[in-house]
Amino acid sequence: MDLTVRYFAGARAAAGRSEETASAGQSLDELLGELAHRHGPRLAAVLQVASFLVDGVACHDRQTPLPAGATIDVLPPFAGG
Repeated sequence: MDLTVRYFAGARAAAGRSEETASAGQSLDELLGELAHRHGPRLAAVLQVASFLVDGVACHDRQTPLPAGATIDVLPPFAGG
């Protein structure tokens, strides 16, 4: 089973889509490498400064394997208040 990656704001623009799937079982760092490879340097730059939610919870351990069926939200820094 796969996981779902959802992009918001600048991450959506850099990826050229709002959502996609990826293989479960890899760590967040591995997933980010895969996504940067898929979409190029523009998304890679956003991923370096983004925050990530795994099933709605902030991800602080980027080495733990992501579970099948999880939803990963990519949240770039937001301007404003």
